Amino acid sequence: MRLRERLQDKRPVVAPGVYDALTASIATDAGFELLYLSGAAIAYTRLGRPDIGLVSMNEVADTIALVRDRVPTPFIVDADNGYGNALNVERTVRTFERAGATAIQLEDQTMPKRCGHLRDKSLITAGEMVGKVKAAVDARVSEDTLIVARTDAVAVEGFERAIDRARAYAEAGADILFVEAPRSEDQLKAVTAALGGMRPLLANMVEGGDTPISSADELGALGFSIVIFPGGIVRALARHAQDYYRSLATNGSNRPFADRMFDFTNLNALIGTPEMLERGRAYETPDTEEDVA
Repeated sequence: MRLRERLQDKRPVVAPGVYDALTASIATDAGFELLYLSGAAIAYTRLGRPDIGLVSMNEVADTIALVRDRVPTPFIVDADNGYGNALNVERTVRTFERAGATAIQLEDQTMPKRCGHLRDKSLITAGEMVGKVKAAVDARVSEDTLIVARTDAVAVEGFERAIDRARAYAEAGADILFVEAPRSEDQLKAVTAALGGMRPLLANMVEGGDTPISSADELGALGFSIVIFPGGIVRALARHAQDYYRSLATNGSNRPFADRMFDFTNLNALIGTPEMLERGRAYETPDTEEDVA
């Protein structure tokens, strides 16, 4: 699927959050057309820490390459604030595009950044972000690599200023606009009313965050083209892992938890072990008498 073409369809595309090759493969097998490689989810799982700018560009690039090696599915990569100024953005875009990103998301926060649904964020100037967007557009090799421009201004400068910033980022060349953390359905509607004719719009659904949770169909009816659920998989797995470890600590065995987990055979089936072993056998060359001699 070419994402640029898919976004011309009026149907919204749902992009579940992933953080590694395993979650990307499971999401792909579930039938999703688009994935979202979440910076927050990488921080949660790789570092066991919050989304406060601790993840480096190279850590994300390594993850992109591993995901791309595992699945062909297009995915958006959360590049935070580009890890620096416009020149850092150039390097980030080149690196992430080579690694396999389909779209690269940049935000207008200062360093260190914060999760879009945390308090006390701060922003760079609109002019500096315009320069970053231009740098990203100039740095990409393929026009099929899309640039997503996110503004966090709703919580810092107010809703109207967020709309102004998004317009400026579109004029700078962004392919997709992302107004982070609208606080009501009325604000979601206002985003699409103000920006819907300029670029495809992305809506972010964070369980427990500032934006009311809506379905993809509901958001599509408002005019959003992409709906991401970036951290949902980590929240689900963390809850499940907590239950698992408590059960094992209490019982000294996995037997009480067995109906809530894959066994060895089923997990190997999920990750394709039989197929890989069979493919490996196709490359084996039987020993001959000359080889032995």
